[in-house]
Amino acid sequence: MMATTTGEAGAGLGHGSQTPGFYQEILSPIAQPTPLTSLQSSKYDVTDVVLVNLLICMVVFYTVYYVVLSVCFAVFKIKMLDGLAPFDFKTNPSWINPYYLVLVISLEITFFICGLLFALVVEEWVWDYAVTVTVVHIIITSVVMSEFPLMLHWWLALGSGVISMICGGQILAYCLFKDNFIYPILDDF
Repeated sequence: MMATTTGEAGAGLGHGSQTPGFYQEILSPIAQPTPLTSLQSSKYDVTDVVLVNLLICMVVFYTVYYVVLSVCFAVFKIKMLDGLAPFDFKTNPSWINPYYLVLVISLEITFFICGLLFALVVEEWVWDYAVTVTVVHIIITSVVMSEFPLMLHWWLALGSGVISMICGGQILAYCLFKDNFIYPILDDF
């Protein structure tokens, strides 16, 4: 005999179950996904949203970095693309060294483009994600190269890249989302 109540075996499997709410409860997150940017009535925790956005930003950052690096390697006619190039801070700075130029130019272009793309992902919080992605990049660089970067030229390039990422991204975010922008109330300070 088939089960017809929720407490019996086979309930909820479509075999004469009398619990139509069961399917709606299970399938409602699939049928109507909650956007990650709307936190008012979502089942997602704020931490989950931040971590997902950070993961998206990290994937975007390294994808853009390797694409720009590949283009720069082709433009400067360097034969071999180094997979560790985004983490290379040990190359001696020289404006006549094409490999060094590729590293610097790709870093600056990557940071600027990522600032613009981060604005589309995280809206007005570009500066926060830009700094976080940069700190994670520094940590990954230290692990990959087995040494903390102490070269001044690398820090200057990284610093100017972060500034361009933040400024470009925040300006784009302001232009795109100025009607939704969150302005802090400074009366309490």
